[in-house]
Formats: sequence, C-alpha cells, structure tokens
Amino acid sequence: MYLVVLAAFVATAGTVMVKALTAGDGRAPDVGLLEAVYASDAQKVEPLELSPGATFGQILTDAGLDANEQSALLLAFREQASPRRMRAGTEVRLVWQGDREWLSGIEVDINRDETVHLDRSEVGWLSSKEVVVTVTDTVFVAGRIGSILWNSVMDHGDLSEMPASDRARLIHRLDQVFQWQVDFSRQIREGDYYRFAFERHVRPDGSMRDGSLISAELVNEGRSYHAIWFDPNGDGDGTYYDLEGQSVRRAFLKKPLEFRRIASRYTNSRFHPILKRWRAHRGIDYSADTGTPIQATGDGVVVRRNWSDTYGNVIDIRHPNGFITRYAHMSGWGPGIVQGSRVKQGEVIGYVGMTGLAVGPHLHYEMRTSAGPIDPLAIELPAGDPVPTDDWDRWREESADRLAMLLKLPDPETFRAANLETPTARSDN
Repeated sequence: MYLVVLAAFVATAGTVMVKALTAGDGRAPDVGLLEAVYASDAQKVEPLELSPGATFGQILTDAGLDANEQSALLLAFREQASPRRMRAGTEVRLVWQGDREWLSGIEVDINRDETVHLDRSEVGWLSSKEVVVTVTDTVFVAGRIGSILWNSVMDHGDLSEMPASDRARLIHRLDQVFQWQVDFSRQIREGDYYRFAFERHVRPDGSMRDGSLISAELVNEGRSYHAIWFDPNGDGDGTYYDLEGQSVRRAFLKKPLEFRRIASRYTNSRFHPILKRWRAHRGIDYSADTGTPIQATGDGVVVRRNWSDTYGNVIDIRHPNGFITRYAHMSGWGPGIVQGSRVKQGEVIGYVGMTGLAVGPHLHYEMRTSAGPIDPLAIELPAGDPVPTDDWDRWREESADRLAMLLKLPDPETFRAANLETPTARSDN
C-alpha cells in the first residue's frame, strides 16, 4: 500500500519553461512544439547518488539548470521534505526527455519508504511524496552476549526479516544511548546481558525496518544501566533517562565519529610528521576512512566554516555552556552547514578527509573553553538536564509502563541459570 501526498509550485513557471524549452537557434518554440515536447514518450532516466559533502543544488547545477529553475525546484521539493534530509548516499533519478534534451522530472529517495517526485507541467513544477504505509508493533529482545553485542543482535533469528543495515542501525542506536556509560568497543564482556523494546515497522512485502528504541537495559560486568525514552515537551524531541529521571545523555558526545583508531592524543609535545618539528598537539586525531560522517558533539552555532592552511576545511561550533569544539581536515561540509547554522548534537556537519597539514584521512578534534584548549578524553562531560519538575508525574507513569516492557523478558539470573546464549525475542502486534 502506498500513500501519495501532492503539492504544486507555480512561481516563475513562465520564465523557467521558456528558458528550458528554447530552440537551438535561440528562438522560443511555438505552441505546437511545446505540446509535442510534453507528449514525448522518449525518456531517459539518469541515476545518481549524492556524494559526501554534495548538495541537491549541486546536482541541479550539474544538470544544467539555471538559478531561476533551481529556485523553483527547491521550493517545490520543500513542500514535501527538507533538503537537509538528503545525506551522502541518497539516490536521485533525473528523468530526461529524449537524449538529455530537457528535464521533465526528478525522483529523490529520502529513505527506503519515502520518495519525493518532482514533475514539470505547463504551470510549473509539481511535487508529490510517495510513502510506503507500514504496520507498527513493538518487539522485545533479550540476550546474553557470548562475544560481542554486534554478533548477538545481528544473528538474532527473530530479527532475520529486518535488513542487516537496519539491525546495524539498531546496534548503533544502543551504542549512542549508552555511550556515556559503556564503551561498546572496549568494555563489553562475555556474559554481559541486554534487553530492550523497540518499535518495528512492517512493510506490505513483509520486510521490516527498525523504529524508535523505547526502553533498554544493559548489564555490563554486573552493573545495570537503564535508558527510558521520554518526551517532556511532546514535540518528538525527547531523550533517554535513567530510572531516577536523570538524562543518560551528556552535553557532548564522547566521540564525533566512528573511527578505526586514535592516531594522536592531546599532548604538550608531539613531533609533527609534516613540519618535522616538536610542538603541542591540542586535540585528538581520529583515523577513519575518507567520507566518514562527522557529527557535532553538542548543540550549538557554527561560528567558523572556512579553509585554513593548517586545518584545511575546518568548522568551529560555539556551545551554550561556554565550550567551543573544532573539527579539522574535512573533505567537505554537511548539508546546509554554513557559518551561523544552528546544529543539534549528533547532526552531520562534515566528512573525514585529509585537507591542510595531514598525512592521511583523519579528523582532528578539539575542545576549548575561555581558559584555553582542554583534553577531550580527560574532561568530565557536563551532565544533561533531568526530567523537568512540571513533567515528573507524567514521567513516572510513562517510565513505569516502559520499564514493564523490559520486565516481560528473562532477567540476567534466568539467562545464567539456563546457560542461555541464544537471544530471545517476542512481539506484541
């Protein structure tokens, strides 16, 4: 089943249409030619993929569209979705009439379940959104970790219908939620235990995708950590809290990206591989593949986004608590990131590169206060806000329901007594 949402954008249609359909000798086509062009069945679909740092506007420029037509297309697109939702890897299809004679349509896969269609008409550009209608239920998952959490969840039999990429995102979400309590890559031990509840969306063809993580528990070396979703303002912009109503989130992420290793740490003296001299290194160098997304570690405002001979492509973000974070050597900027942009914690602001003084692809990351630079790995990260006092009664009721979801599953002692290593799951339809 599919749901289609329609919208129309008419502004500047006359100018755009004549410009796009001008004959080769510079004369505007007559009405007969205009009708013939629209009636043409000869179409060529050009598939594209948004590269790291690229924007939708750049795709339109490469397609040969002028500023007026780009403006009309972008306004029509915004009727259905924000261009900022277009990440690296987004699939775009340009629909040409004839042999790239003129552009009649564009299709953008916002995600696997949403496609925005832009179609040229006699009155301008029409936009519509095709949405796959899914059925939502809640899945409860529990397991004892035999080696690593990744294997336990990826090999979960009851999640086999979920695409591997969605299972990987589910694990990544658990990592994000518990990152301030447990380092999944270094602190998980054999015999640790997990249980969590999440929303699952099932498509008409039987495939599924993950949804919101509702509640979770992780027992690491005998210590239990809880994360329960709560939205104080009711606007969808909630977060996770522990059983006492304290935010599990800190003001900053512990790491700004997924990385292979730490190449250089914060130190007062390091031999620079390019300058060939000793000098202070006031940040952390994270080695990662070129194009790896870089996230803002905290909410803030971009106060610098430019080129530096030393840092290459560099961004500075000023945060409400007086901190400034710096991200350097990037290959490109995140969608819509300019000086003055307001960014949220976890938002992609750029991509790993090796611009400036760099010998390999990596991110140079700094934290600063008014007193000067500080070691990002040594600082005690500021705590997030607790549940607001005015919302405490609602929190107590909702958190009890979400904790009860976890209690439907075997606890760690049951797993140990039964020597269970195979994860278990159930769902409520």
